[in-house]
Amino acid sequence: MLSPAEFVDFYAQVGAKKSTNSAAKLYLSAVLAGFFIAAGAVVANTAGHLLTNAGLSRVLCGLLFPFGLIMVIITGAELFTGNCLITVSLLEKKASLAGMVRNLVIVYIGNLLGAVFLAAAIVYCGQLDLSGGALAVHTIRTAAAKCAIPFGKAVVLGVLCNILVCAGVMCSLCGKSLAGRAIGAFVPVSFFVIGGFEHCVANMYYIPAGLLAAGVPRYAQLALEAGVDLSALSLGGFFANLIPVTIGNIIGGCGFGALIWACHRAK
Repeated sequence: MLSPAEFVDFYAQVGAKKSTNSAAKLYLSAVLAGFFIAAGAVVANTAGHLLTNAGLSRVLCGLLFPFGLIMVIITGAELFTGNCLITVSLLEKKASLAGMVRNLVIVYIGNLLGAVFLAAAIVYCGQLDLSGGALAVHTIRTAAAKCAIPFGKAVVLGVLCNILVCAGVMCSLCGKSLAGRAIGAFVPVSFFVIGGFEHCVANMYYIPAGLLAAGVPRYAQLALEAGVDLSALSLGGFFANLIPVTIGNIIGGCGFGALIWACHRAK
């Protein structure tokens, strides 16, 4: 595997390329990444929708969700949260601030499209009918709970999340084998899921899926019968979650990249 110092040199070049790639390539790769992260959320939701023990449910989700990031890294897709590591390239003077911002904006939009596309496909193809609609209720409950997180808490949970996501990207890219890359990505991401931290791209699936499901009369009725509070679940609630979580993810990811650079850059 690469040492941390070797990683700084390696990622400085990777980030420089990311900051100058064509908009079309970045956008299409970002749509793919958004789809993969959303697929991890779909699998985690489906596997745990009938579990009433919160701790057990988080552990199960933590064992399944990370495969989304593994697919992102292996396929070379572009993920907003992981690309906060371009900070390393910026500090190494291999990338410009404008190039980094350009990358993050394009990738963010692409990630959103990929995640929302899968959310719509899952809802409107009837996939949430599983267990007599219990999966739909779980999806709506999860989305409503995320929309109700206070701004400050969402920022902090976003910071904690992207420290671990960027650690996962770093550990994965340090590996020189498929197994090493997969394990490197798996463990930190599993930690953030079990810890209950907030990831903006994952929420681009969770909340739209809940919103769309709540728009289906049968699903909405089942959610109300199950006692789900839908007051916070709205388009405004989506942005009330996405904005602070994104801010936190940027702080955590860029901060982690800067810390790794400061500790391991060439003297």
